[in-house]
Amino acid sequence: MIMQKKRWLAVGLAALSLTMSLGASAQDYPQKLITIIVPFGPGGVADLTVRLVAQKMAKSMGQPIIVENRPGAGGIAAANAVAKARPDGYTLFLMSNGTAVSANLFKKLPFDTQKDFAPISTLGYFDLALLVNKQVPVKSVADFIAYAKANPGKLNIGTINRGSTQNLAAELFVSMAGIDALIVPYKGSPEVLTATGTGELNASFEILSPALPQIKSGAFNAIAVTSAKRFGGLPNVPTVAESGLPNYQATSWNALAAPAKTPQPVIDRLAREINAAVADPDVKARLLALGIVAQGGTPASTSKLLATDTAKWGAVIARAGIEKQ
Repeated sequence: MIMQKKRWLAVGLAALSLTMSLGASAQDYPQKLITIIVPFGPGGVADLTVRLVAQKMAKSMGQPIIVENRPGAGGIAAANAVAKARPDGYTLFLMSNGTAVSANLFKKLPFDTQKDFAPISTLGYFDLALLVNKQVPVKSVADFIAYAKANPGKLNIGTINRGSTQNLAAELFVSMAGIDALIVPYKGSPEVLTATGTGELNASFEILSPALPQIKSGAFNAIAVTSAKRFGGLPNVPTVAESGLPNYQATSWNALAAPAKTPQPVIDRLAREINAAVADPDVKARLLALGIVAQGGTPASTSKLLATDTAKWGAVIARAGIEKQ
């Protein structure tokens, strides 16, 4: 009995020590280098976004921030590293709508997407576009839906791999529009864009960033963007919702998150720094040139976004019959 009491006392003291340690670090945060773990390779849109924001944050916070790329495995390894990290604000995770999708694509994950992270703020939103080959006689979403219904089973729509944001955006579109069209997954964005331009594909759904140069050169027609509002870089291109399919919306996004149980003062400080960084005119302009709408948020709004997208894409995955891995 005495030994058991000693054991409980030791555990209690250890917990108290950790709590006091984290409390002290929250008051003086940050005091050392911060690492952001990114589940994508270097040079991509997500990587460029977080590097621009991190550079601004590091200058404001007076501590270096490094970006550590850990691509592969559906982002699971990167997410798990942060979920298991010490909750002190020095290890952060670049969360995305892909995090919400993965929660529905895998039978089992080594972490709980909703419980093991403390979302902090969004960084930006990535519009997708409905791209149409120039030989397809349509100029709007309403035209495209009418044309598809007049030619059931004859149109194909390209995306990158099954379960990607682009692929699920196409699945959602076909379902909501009530059309019979074949969704064709390709290896990557370059292949999708090339096939859309040559006519191998009638249409495709792709993130704007890699598509912008070809849209502007006239390689194919961008008849709509998938977000709730028009993209500032293409003001004359309407949204899917306003041009033929009301209530449709599919947006890719990035956010920063910390391990669960990170002290609230640390979360709040990071949220303030992120929002200040993405509001900077130079950061906003550089991200817009990449096809990204810079936009911060609160821990509450980011948590809600994660939960909402997890439910939304889970329903799309189930309806499309995409098998869990």
